[in-house]
Amino acid sequence: MSRISAPWPKLKRDLIAILRGVGPDEVLAIGEELVAAGIEVIEVPLNSPDPFHSIETLAKNLPSHVLVGAGTVLDPADVERLAAAGGRLMISPNVDASVLAAAASAGMVTMPGVFTPTEALAALKAGASGLKFFPASVLGPDGIKAISAILPKGTIIGAVGGVDETTFADYKAVGIRTFGLGSSLYKVGAPSDFVRDRAKATVRAYDNIFSK
Repeated sequence: MSRISAPWPKLKRDLIAILRGVGPDEVLAIGEELVAAGIEVIEVPLNSPDPFHSIETLAKNLPSHVLVGAGTVLDPADVERLAAAGGRLMISPNVDASVLAAAASAGMVTMPGVFTPTEALAALKAGASGLKFFPASVLGPDGIKAISAILPKGTIIGAVGGVDETTFADYKAVGIRTFGLGSSLYKVGAPSDFVRDRAKATVRAYDNIFSK
């Protein structure tokens, strides 16, 4: 039987900040801006410079309730390194049962990437905490809604890829409230005040839409 990952946490806002390309020398300032704005989940993709150093820096210095982890995780060995760095979240672009099992054994929250009903059901069977529908901009709200009709009630569904605060309302209309946000929050080389301004605008839009 598949190991079950840690459950998706209860968050004030189901927003995941994706810091693709972030460097260890800038990551803490950016992370602090995100947390100050009200974002509680931060992902450092493993194709970023020295990602485990960045993850360790965030995990050691941000408040304990902030869920820090890695994206683009493709190998169980990287799950071990993630755990050693203090990461508690494993996000992958695909469904790999061995990676999910390793993350579950480490007590991590997991969100594998899916695009089809077959992948979504396989991920849940492998014990995923939630599903990352990617690229969401291709499926669109209606496409994700159609697939979600065959998923177990209560499944955590995240829309990632081509999503920002301007599309929140469209996804809310089909019952989705979890989002992974990349370039709308952080771009390589962007100063921390860019992240601060974008994070505040994103949180404000989320609250306006999902508090109604």
